[in-house]
Amino acid sequence: MNNKIISQDTIVALATAHGVGAIAVIRLSGNDAISIADKVLFTKKGLLLNLLQKADRKAYFAIVKDADIVLDEVIAIAFRAPHSFTGENVVEISCHGSVFIQQQILLLLTKSGARLATPGEFTMRAFLNGKMDLSQAEAVADLIASNSATSHQVAMQQMRGGFSSKIKTLRENLVNFASLLELELDFSEEDVEFANRADLRTLIVAIQKIVQRLMDSFEFGNVIKNGIPVAIVGKPNAGKSRLLNALLEEERAIVSEIPGTTRDTIEDNIIIDGILFRFIDTAGIRHTTDVIEQIGVAKTFEAIKQSAIIIYLFDIQELTSRELKSVVAEIEEHLNKYNSQLIIVGNKIDKADLAYTEREFQEFKNTLFISAKYGNNINALKAKLVELFDSRAVNVTETVVTNARHAEALRNANKSLIKILDGLNTNQTTELIASDVRNALHQLGLITGEISTDNLLENIFSKFCIGK
Repeated sequence: MNNKIISQDTIVALATAHGVGAIAVIRLSGNDAISIADKVLFTKKGLLLNLLQKADRKAYFAIVKDADIVLDEVIAIAFRAPHSFTGENVVEISCHGSVFIQQQILLLLTKSGARLATPGEFTMRAFLNGKMDLSQAEAVADLIASNSATSHQVAMQQMRGGFSSKIKTLRENLVNFASLLELELDFSEEDVEFANRADLRTLIVAIQKIVQRLMDSFEFGNVIKNGIPVAIVGKPNAGKSRLLNALLEEERAIVSEIPGTTRDTIEDNIIIDGILFRFIDTAGIRHTTDVIEQIGVAKTFEAIKQSAIIIYLFDIQELTSRELKSVVAEIEEHLNKYNSQLIIVGNKIDKADLAYTEREFQEFKNTLFISAKYGNNINALKAKLVELFDSRAVNVTETVVTNARHAEALRNANKSLIKILDGLNTNQTTELIASDVRNALHQLGLITGEISTDNLLENIFSKFCIGK
């Protein structure tokens, strides 16, 4: 394996965010972590703190000294292997949050025998030392990056091993049959059958159903992680930019009475009831000879293709129910193709009689009427967005795939499962079936790290922040 991966160096890094704060936490990990810390940590009376004798996961007040220079007063905690995050000896030093103090302590610890950690090296060591599997390690990065209650909940569920447990169970069931198939190959000349083909077919069908459900959850998991894309579309001057500003509660998009003001897509995020929505304000859909505006309209249709929810906004003074029916029919054709969901929203109720408007558009069930300018009914629109999300979402306490690498491995495993079933149905040789079983096991093992390569590990952990 790569020396970088199996390195026995003691590493050090800032575990908290870079910059000035009340406190900062500096983490050491490695065989010599405690002895290195003992070179620079002293009691208030000037004696060595001697964490090496304690190492009992208790917090100790200490003074950090570089020769005769006192750098800071800190709190130090020592964790003896394997009872630590990385499974190695670990020391965490909580110092004051001055950037200068952080740098001086890090420099002192490197002079005392540690080296600066690379991105993700602490979590990589936790994985290599069996403290977590690969999918749990990746969930650590998702947890750090979580920006809504839903993404946080999914990351926590995965970090605690929910996804890993399901994959391991699938592999264990398949390994039992794989061993019987390999045994058959050892006795191929005697034409014996150890693996019951009917039982194997039943198992593969059951595994494939689970794999398919996990694959299907990726679309949902991806939007949880990155935000549910919502395209705001409509004719020019319907009030799309004003609606975006009302939803965000800030002046994000330029508002003008001149049609065609928005010539490009504008994106921004908002969390509603713990769910991250990514709103896309688009150029108005109309026929135009303006080349730049034509590009904007083309981008609007591209945004529609990529959105889970589409808000069609219309000016209730400018559009009749007959015209709206024609527009909705065209959009619904598109929805059937891309599996998006549509919300019809009539704008500018501040300028019209609401009772008349509701009668005019009564055939359009669940249509919302708002005033983007004055904020009327904006909360009802937000509630509708959450309702649509809940209607298509799986329970986040179930296993949800959010990682593209996992989704790809599941797709490849599913291809092998299909080949196994085809092989069983056409009475293929044991050798061919065993080969497909091995491929399925390999793909499932890539998810949890039971099958891994140096390049794969380095690629995954290099995306972590330093200190994690």
